[in-house]
Amino acid sequence: MPRPPARPLTHSLVGLLLSGALVSGCGGDAADATARDEAAPTRKVRMVQSVAGTLPRTIPATGTLAAEDEVVLNTKVAGRLDQLPVDIGTAVRTGDTVAVLDLTDFHLREEQAQTALAQARSRLGVPLDGSDDDVAPEQTALARQTRAVLEQARLQRTRLADLWKDGILSRAELDAAEADYRVAEARAQESIEEVGNRRAVVAERRTQLSIAQQQLADATLRAPFDGVVRERHLSVGRFLAVGEPVVTIVRMHPLRLRLPVPEREAASVQMGQRVELRAEGSEAVYAGTVVRLSPSVNEATRTLLVEAEVPNPEHALRPGAFASAEIVVHPAEDAVLIPAGAVVAFAGVTKVLTVSDGKIVEARVRTGRRRGDQIEILEGIAAGTPIVAEPGSLTAGQAVAPEG
Repeated sequence: MPRPPARPLTHSLVGLLLSGALVSGCGGDAADATARDEAAPTRKVRMVQSVAGTLPRTIPATGTLAAEDEVVLNTKVAGRLDQLPVDIGTAVRTGDTVAVLDLTDFHLREEQAQTALAQARSRLGVPLDGSDDDVAPEQTALARQTRAVLEQARLQRTRLADLWKDGILSRAELDAAEADYRVAEARAQESIEEVGNRRAVVAERRTQLSIAQQQLADATLRAPFDGVVRERHLSVGRFLAVGEPVVTIVRMHPLRLRLPVPEREAASVQMGQRVELRAEGSEAVYAGTVVRLSPSVNEATRTLLVEAEVPNPEHALRPGAFASAEIVVHPAEDAVLIPAGAVVAFAGVTKVLTVSDGKIVEARVRTGRRRGDQIEILEGIAAGTPIVAEPGSLTAGQAVAPEG
């Protein structure tokens, strides 16, 4: 007798079998995960404590370094440039020669002025190469000569007056003698005035000599202060007019740091406060001092211009460079400090890790100033709180064994 055909499994039976398999699989995975967690070794973590310390309160600002002094040396006299011993980057000291014009014409003018002065002194009756132009008018040869003529006219008039009284001489002859005396007297006075005129001529010639000597000195341009040549404007051989620029010199030590400070922070800035700065492209920290404050706030930017003086004896900083700075308005304020490496920042959340009941616990914090390898905690934990020194890849709930 033939067997009846097998009946197909119903849909409900298939679903029941699949559900059982899934339940069995999930239960196995959860059990495996629990087993792995229990089997995973407890990680050792080094703990440190947040400490109560002090940090300076600062105002951050950015600005530009500028030279304390910058000058363009111009010619005071016209002439052909003969020497230019400096170039861009040349360091100069006060009084160093920067440029020299052709001195031939200037030496000739000086000699001409010296000769004219000697001639004038000779007419005055004083030594040719002396420096004293003061002379008594009555001691000059001109005055002595006219005085002698006056004395002779006086004696002649006296003699003729006696002869006239004796009736030997006519009145006309006496009048002529009197006129000669008056003329001699006028010439004597004129000689005194002429001596004064010659003294004035000597003074004029001496002034002309001083001008010639000054022009000779001005033909050599010298550095007005210690600095460095920033720019050379021309070359040797060119004829220079009066006022033509030759070189630009900047003072490298000290420098000025100009910082615009926001108006809300301006009241905290005072003269003499310390400024710490870093130049663009350098990690070195330089120190300066606030030396000038603008009397008014810029209405457009709502900032107060602050100038700091920055020592630069080694010329490590350059005028015109951009710099970030911090103005220390309070040298030490209370703060909670932790190592910077203990802070975890991810997706805009800043936190530290603590340990509770042998497991990692996250604590959100708000950080503040940073000084070296320490960072300030403004909110989140108090001083004396143990935290994980090196969070690494630790996650919340992970079992750990604190040490240290």
